[in-house]
Amino acid sequence: MEIVILAVVIAVVLVGAVSGLVIGGRRKKQLPPAERPSATPTITTPPAEPRVGDEAETPRDESRRTIEEVDLPTAEAPKAPPAEAEPAPAAPEVEVPEPTEGRLVRLRARLARSQNALGKGLLTLLSREHLDEDTWEEIEDTLLTADVGVVPTQELVERLRERVRVLGTRTPQELRTLLREELLKLIATDAPRAVKTDNGLETPAVVMVVGVNGTGKTTTTGKLARVLVADGKSVVLGAADTFRAAAADQLQTWGERVGARTVRGPEGGDPASIAFDAVKEGIAEHADVVLIDTAGRLHTKAGLMDELGKVKRVVEKQAPLDEVLLVLDATTGQNGLVQARVFAEVVNITGIVLTKLDGTAKGGIVVAVQRELGVPVKLIGLGEGPDDLAPFDPEAFVDALIGD
Repeated sequence: MEIVILAVVIAVVLVGAVSGLVIGGRRKKQLPPAERPSATPTITTPPAEPRVGDEAETPRDESRRTIEEVDLPTAEAPKAPPAEAEPAPAAPEVEVPEPTEGRLVRLRARLARSQNALGKGLLTLLSREHLDEDTWEEIEDTLLTADVGVVPTQELVERLRERVRVLGTRTPQELRTLLREELLKLIATDAPRAVKTDNGLETPAVVMVVGVNGTGKTTTTGKLARVLVADGKSVVLGAADTFRAAAADQLQTWGERVGARTVRGPEGGDPASIAFDAVKEGIAEHADVVLIDTAGRLHTKAGLMDELGKVKRVVEKQAPLDEVLLVLDATTGQNGLVQARVFAEVVNITGIVLTKLDGTAKGGIVVAVQRELGVPVKLIGLGEGPDDLAPFDPEAFVDALIGD
């Protein structure tokens, strides 16, 4: 029985092997020649695992674009709410300056603070019962301290000596009258004191303002515009001081307050060119007066002479120059006379403007500067207010000095 089973198993194995050989031969006959495997198979090496810093796959040769060439989607900016239209800046309000008539009288109380240095001191000395040599020396010292000057002081003392000797008895009122008369003689001049604003021509009167920076020159030019507007004149301002920062802005602000137009140029520009344009505009607008503010650099006298001389020549190509006003700081005393001499050598000074002539100043500078230059004081400034510039009135000035 076991032999029979073993024989059957062997038979089955033989039959399966023969069947497999038959089927395999048939498949080999059906394969096309191209697909037959070669005798030596090709083994492809698998790609190496990427290491840190390597790319995950083998780079391929293909064209690449830079980030500038890639069209990135643009995010739409949030729409801003429609801006409200800004209101147009309001035009500066035009002021009406105070009339010039009586300005010096109104400012008399302020000017009278200078009498302690001059008028009141002289009255006290002259009222002494005995006027000996020591008293007269004190009188001289008082006059010199008040910046009257050496020569005018000597002249005044000599006249006072003579008149006191003739007068004999001296009441306070007689002394005040005597001193008033002698001071008026010192200040008196035959030259007209009014600023020339009418030249009788079809062109406007041209006034050039000169002076050292720091004396209040630009401010004085602006205040003078107010004086002229108060007198019914139309004014054009020329900002020819191009070397001091903000000088043109300062002058323009003064002009806007009274409705006067300011002609200006770039900072550091040619002053003569701006002065020329200012006169040209004044002619075109039929203005009454053109005021030209100039630079006041004294660090080089030659440069100052060249510049002011050029401005003067250029202006006169358009219209004659009617006034050259020199602005002096009254608080500088005798030092102001040195400045006056320099400017007198450069241009023909026709009038003087004394600023800061209040309680901190010494009234005798009026006498000294007129004697030095031979030209009259035409305007005085007695404070910081816009209308604290007044035409000079000798009688009101002397009355303020010696008091009532």
